[in-house]
Amino acid sequence: MKLTKTFKAFFENEKSGGLLLLFVTILSLGLANSSLQTEYIALWETDLGGHSITHWINDGLMTIFFLLIGLELEREIYHGELSSIKNASLPIMAAFGGMLVPAAIFLALNYGTNTQNGAGIPMATDIAFAIGILSLLGDKVPPSLKVFLTALAVIDDLGAIIVIAIFYTTSIAFVNLAIALGIWVFLFVLNRMKIHNLIPYLIGGVAMWYFMLNSGVHATITGVILAFVIPFGDGGEKSVSYKLQHFLHKPVAFIILPLFAVANTCIAIGSDWHQGLNHPNTLGIILGLVIGKPLGILLFSFIGVSAGYCVLPKKLKWTHILGAGMLGGIGFTMSIFITILAFKDPEVIVFSKIAILIASLLSGVFGFVYLKYILSKKKA
Repeated sequence: MKLTKTFKAFFENEKSGGLLLLFVTILSLGLANSSLQTEYIALWETDLGGHSITHWINDGLMTIFFLLIGLELEREIYHGELSSIKNASLPIMAAFGGMLVPAAIFLALNYGTNTQNGAGIPMATDIAFAIGILSLLGDKVPPSLKVFLTALAVIDDLGAIIVIAIFYTTSIAFVNLAIALGIWVFLFVLNRMKIHNLIPYLIGGVAMWYFMLNSGVHATITGVILAFVIPFGDGGEKSVSYKLQHFLHKPVAFIILPLFAVANTCIAIGSDWHQGLNHPNTLGIILGLVIGKPLGILLFSFIGVSAGYCVLPKKLKWTHILGAGMLGGIGFTMSIFITILAFKDPEVIVFSKIAILIASLLSGVFGFVYLKYILSKKKA
C-alpha cells in the first residue's frame, strides 16, 4: 500500500506530538508532586478574565484542536480512507466496537450510581499517543496497519465529539445556540458562493465560538462544525482547507495538546491514591480502556468481515487488528476531556484522571510489546 504525502506528514506530526505529550505529562506529574506542588497547581488555577488558565485551555485552545480534527475528518471523507464504503467500512465497524464495548463495561459497573455519567470516558482514543507508540516499532509496521489505526482513531474522535454534544450538554440557551447556528449557515453560504478568503471564516468562527460557549453546548464543538464550511475545493495544496490544516498541525501538536496535558495532569497524588482504584468508576475506566477497547475493536471487525460488510486489507491480519485495539485503549486527551465534562466532584475527577493514566500506560505497553513480538516473529 502506497501512502500519500498528506498522510505521511500527518503521521509524522502525530508521532512527534505523541512523544512530546509523554514527556510533558511525566514532567507535570513530577512538578505536581514535588516541593513546588502548591505553587505549580495554583499557577493553572490563576484567574484570567473570570476563568482559570486551565478553563481557557480546555474551552478555548482545545477548540482549535477540534478544528484540526474536523479538517482531517473532512479530508479523510473526500480523499482518504473514508472516501469509499469499501475502505471506510472496516475502521467504522472497529470504531463502533471500540466505543460501545468499553461504555457497556463501564455501565455494567456504574449504572444507577452517581458516576454513571462517566460512560463516555473509556470510549475515546488518543490519536497522537497511539500513533506515537506505533511509530516506535519503525519500518516493521505494515502501511495498512498505520492507515487502519489512524482512520479508526479519527472516527473514534468523531464519535467522542457526538457523545460530548449529545450527552454532556446540560441546559441549553436556545437564543445563543440559534445565533451560533445562524453564523454557521452564513459561513456555509459564503462557501457555496466560492468565497475562498479565510478571514471571514475565522472571524465568523470566533463569533460562533462565543455564542456556543454561552449556549450550554460545549464550545469546542464549534471547531468541528467550522471545519466543514471552510472551502475544501479540490483538496490540493493551494486549497484553503489544506493550507489551514497544514498550518495548524504543528501549533496543535507542539503547543496546544502539550498545554492541555500539562494543565490537566497537575495531579497531587496522595499516599491513599490506590484506594480510589477499588471504586466502580475507576475500575470501569481501566477495564473499559484496557480490555473493552481491544475486545470491541476485534469483535466488531470480525463480525463486519464475516457478515460481508467489510474487507480485511491485504497484509493486515487479525493479529494486527488486536494490536491496534490495544493501542486504541490509550484514551488520554479525549478521556480526560470527557472526565472534566462528566463530573463536578474534584476528588472523582482526580481519581478518574489517575485511572486514565494507568489504563493508557498499560494499553501502550501491552500494545507495543504485543506488536513488537508479532512483527518480529513475522520478519523472522
